[in-house]
Amino acid sequence: MLEHGLGKIPRRREGYSTDDNARAIWTCLVWLDHVAAEERATLLRLVDTYLSFLLWVQHEDGGFQNDVAYDRTFLRERRSDDCFGRAVWALAVAWTKLESPDRRIAVREMLERAYRQVPRLSSARGFAYTLAALCLLWQHAKTDASDEVTAAFHAWVERNVPRWVTELERNLLSMYSRNAQTHWRWFEPVLTYGNGVLPWSLLVAYTVTERQDTLSAALHTLDFLIRQMTGQGGIIRPVGNQGWCTPERRAEWDQQPIDVMKLALAAAMAYRVTGDPAYRDVVRRCRAWFYGENDLGVPLADAEDGSCCDGLTPVGVNVNRGAESTLSYLLTEAMFRNVEVDAHEYHRRERVLHSFACI
Repeated sequence: MLEHGLGKIPRRREGYSTDDNARAIWTCLVWLDHVAAEERATLLRLVDTYLSFLLWVQHEDGGFQNDVAYDRTFLRERRSDDCFGRAVWALAVAWTKLESPDRRIAVREMLERAYRQVPRLSSARGFAYTLAALCLLWQHAKTDASDEVTAAFHAWVERNVPRWVTELERNLLSMYSRNAQTHWRWFEPVLTYGNGVLPWSLLVAYTVTERQDTLSAALHTLDFLIRQMTGQGGIIRPVGNQGWCTPERRAEWDQQPIDVMKLALAAAMAYRVTGDPAYRDVVRRCRAWFYGENDLGVPLADAEDGSCCDGLTPVGVNVNRGAESTLSYLLTEAMFRNVEVDAHEYHRRERVLHSFACI
């Protein structure tokens, strides 16, 4: 997965990133539930390509190289908690979604190596992605032990994951308690990028730990973020990356697809946890942002080929279609479909219960 594009043409000179290849794994896996059998085979072949990239860029100490030149040389960089978290989340999703033992061997090895890095994490988004990944693995370990290899890995999860979940959950709650004020319900003094991942991770954690303070912090921060990202008429308005957002000021431009996707991610999880249809509506509005319900009234996504423009600027759409933007659109579309399925199932159960009540 090449990182950037000029229009729809990949910029090979700018190489690859682990961030995008991890997102690509996640995207392919969530779309498995929405495609026909022959398309599933194509998605699984792509997953193999992206998994092999992660296997190649993982260091012996469990961390991941993020930036790679087109000639496949590793570029000089600082260690990135964000990159680590995205990679581990993708691997956790892969472990829970892939059925092939041959694929799971590689995923298991990368996960076991990666968790040597957990004590080194220090940033909010690194905490968040890793917390969500650990919780997903912990949940799965309680329900799936289909063979000896799987059972052995789940025993490893049961031994190691609970204490890491407790620590990462505590780290995020501590950040929230330090920074939250009456009119600033947030983990940090500035709203920057990919903000939805923070309340999302606490919602995922709540499904495992069932801590009421975790649920409270998750919903307070998500509701705050929704208010900050809602414009006139209810359209989604991402915080601009040309200055971000503080209690005193807010940047309107440039608006990035990844921020819309992360809000949809958190709102979809909140709908699953609470059943509140207001969160389902947020997911719908996030999807609509890609199709033109935004500040410029123009679509960013091309539903025919699945590509997406890189953002909204004060002078128009950034027509370049990089990996991050395209994957953000595809993930948002899949989340919308999942939420609609969940809503349909919820209403079906309500009708059944009502019919029994009338007997």
